[in-house]
Formats: sequence, C-alpha cells, structure tokens
Amino acid sequence: MNIYFQKSFQRGFGTFPLKGEDLRNAIDAAIDAGYRAFDTAQMYGNEAETGAALAACGVARSELCITTKVHPDNYTEEKFLASVEASLKALQLDRGDVLLLHWPPVGGDVAPSLRLLQSARDRGFADAIGVSNYTAQMMRTAATLVDGLVTNQVEFHPLLDQKKLLAAATETGIPLSSYASVARGEVFRHGLFAEIGKTYGKSAAQIVLRWILQKGVPLNTMSTKPENIRANFEIMDFTLSSIDMDRIDALTATNHRIVSTGLLPWVPAWD
Repeated sequence: MNIYFQKSFQRGFGTFPLKGEDLRNAIDAAIDAGYRAFDTAQMYGNEAETGAALAACGVARSELCITTKVHPDNYTEEKFLASVEASLKALQLDRGDVLLLHWPPVGGDVAPSLRLLQSARDRGFADAIGVSNYTAQMMRTAATLVDGLVTNQVEFHPLLDQKKLLAAATETGIPLSSYASVARGEVFRHGLFAEIGKTYGKSAAQIVLRWILQKGVPLNTMSTKPENIRANFEIMDFTLSSIDMDRIDALTATNHRIVSTGLLPWVPAWD
C-alpha cells in the first residue's frame, strides 16, 4: 500500500514555516491530537528541530511517517546524496520514510534529479520517494523514468482547479498529496464552507479538508493553535454528500493560486 494512503498517514502535519519553540509546541500538540505523519524540507531550515521534537515525542519510530524534501540547489552528483545524508542526520534517522524532490529543476529537465532520487532510494536512504510541484507533463515523464513514486505534493484546495493534475495522477499512477490545504486562509473568505459546516456540525476548515480527502488526496495542514491542530485532524467521522461536493467543486473555478509562476526560480509554468 502507498504509505500516504494508510489511514494513519492520510492527514499529515506540515512544519513550514515553524521554528524554535513554536515548532516544538506544535509538534507536541499534533502528536497529542493523533498525527503520525510529519512533513519538513531542507528548504525550511527546521529539520534538526523537527527531528529533535519527534525523537522526544514518546511515539515509537515505527509509528511515524517522516517526509523531507531535497532543495533544488542540491540536484547535482556532488551535492545530492550528501545533502540527503545531512537531512537524515539532522532528523536523527537512519533511514527516511519518504524523500521528495521539492521542485522541478530550473529549465524543466526532470530526468537528472529523478535519477539522483532513485539512487538515494537504492542506497537505502528512504523507503519511498516522490516529487513535489510537478506539472502533468512532468508527471508523465517521471512515470517513464522511475517506478513507484508515491506522490506529487502540490498546492491543492477548493479554490484551485487541479483537474489536469488529478487526471495525470490517474494516468501515471502517481497520486497527489496537498499543501496549502486551506489556501493560507483564503478559503474562509467564502461563506459556503461555514454554511455546509452547519449541516454536519463541523467548522469551515474541516469541510475544506474533508473535501480534499474525498478527492482522494492525502493532505498536510499546519497550525500553532492546539485547538485548530486537533480540529484539522478530526475529519474522519463524517462524509460530504455528492451534492455538497459538487457545490464546493464549483469554487475551483476561482483559480486562486498561492504559488504563482515566477514566485520562486523553480516554479514551473503550471497546467
């Protein structure tokens, strides 16, 4: 089974942009709420703090799924494997659960970095590998080069039409997973989620997150407030009706994208 689709890992806790005491407290609250999947990255600058908090959390290593991502600056023969070893050391791990390429390389030729990612798995640095921020065509290319990619982690929320990526996920066998799951709060400008939430006795955020899961997309959320961390996790005890799913689907036409092309040097021309 794809590690992201194990029930205990469908809801991940994202650590960006947390550091220091905020990060430690948030991870402790996430563990208490039931989270067992945690997401970090070389780019976040918090791998060591994340590793320390998880090592001290009291949960057995075997129950955790820890994802980190390789910075595009390290997509060279000289830097890639050394950077992964440094990440594992920072995270206090002998072996990672999931290792992702954080962004496509500048220029869009994904083959060299995918081969380096494969070599990291072959050397036992990670149980599973995947990508992040790939376009549909990049997913198709990746599927021809590397077997068993467990995810393409992308911006995914009800205000963005990602039908092309969902179709590519079905075509390639590379499932999507989400970041920016509540569009950094932009979803709360739309009253529909609170309106639907009243029907189910759930918050607007819980409706958004449930919609994502019912799209077949595992998700990552982040908060520093224990009550929100817990609420974001408690979304498995109800199911949105097909009518409510369709009402939310209509909002994808908003096409509000947080990570726009040009924002970072690695951001591709989106589908």
